[in-house]
Amino acid sequence: MREPTWLITGAKGLLGQHLQASLACEAVVALGRGALDVTDPDAGRAALAHYKPDIVINCAGWTNTEAAEEYPHQAWQVNAEGPAHLAAHCAQLGAVLVHISTDYVFAGTTSIPYPETASTAPLNAYGRSKAAGEQAVLEVLPAGYVVRTAWLYGAGRKNFVRTMIDLERVRDTVNVVNDQCGQPTWAADLADQVVRLGRSAYRGTAPAGIYHSTNSGAASWYDLACETFRLLGADPARVCPIATDELDLLAARPAYSALAHDRWRATGIAPLRPWRAALHAAFPTLLSDAVLTQLKVDV
Repeated sequence: MREPTWLITGAKGLLGQHLQASLACEAVVALGRGALDVTDPDAGRAALAHYKPDIVINCAGWTNTEAAEEYPHQAWQVNAEGPAHLAAHCAQLGAVLVHISTDYVFAGTTSIPYPETASTAPLNAYGRSKAAGEQAVLEVLPAGYVVRTAWLYGAGRKNFVRTMIDLERVRDTVNVVNDQCGQPTWAADLADQVVRLGRSAYRGTAPAGIYHSTNSGAASWYDLACETFRLLGADPARVCPIATDELDLLAARPAYSALAHDRWRATGIAPLRPWRAALHAAFPTLLSDAVLTQLKVDV
């Protein structure tokens, strides 16, 4: 079997950039929003007809949870209608589609990790649009793949860990919520696993459907901030726990949204490592990225 050609949508985002790194030696077409707006069905059809990819990874998404409450129609277009269009194009072309989704499709009312088979019950506009996107992909393209992930961080784009690194330099203390529990996930680990899934799907050795791809274990945002401070050599006592209710947020968040990873057994692909191990491995690149950003600001 020949090597596949890949197409990445949303290629300028955090995961899109890490996927390009994971596929550095492969035939890859990486399209940001300016090159491919997934909400435009004609543009998507034309792009897939032109590039003829074997595997499409859809990283395009409206990810601003707060803004989705203010602009639910726009979030719906990107997160629900966009994946439906791509699924239809992939079905016509015979391409594999791996669509990236989120833990925010769940209500967060449990205390054990959600299995891939759990019913969705999103609490906010962002989660509703992402749940609709998942449903559309699997209805239009039953042979499609949905990969749910959560709490992404990595070099190259703004994210929670990078923000904590920056704030540690300029603040005596930082307030961080301690009543939302999820799974911090290194985008590099996620990218590598998504690539392995794409290859397996292309070979026909991965069952279609929903997969959960997050670093294992669970943590609150407060836990993640404290671990970040420890890795910086800073006193984690400078991180002050607060309740979500103390923040003026438009969108409700799930209190517990950790994901189980049982379906990977069927593919022969290992689940991701624990979140602390991943954070420790990621930290040198995060620090380098933070230093470069600071230098650019200073100049």
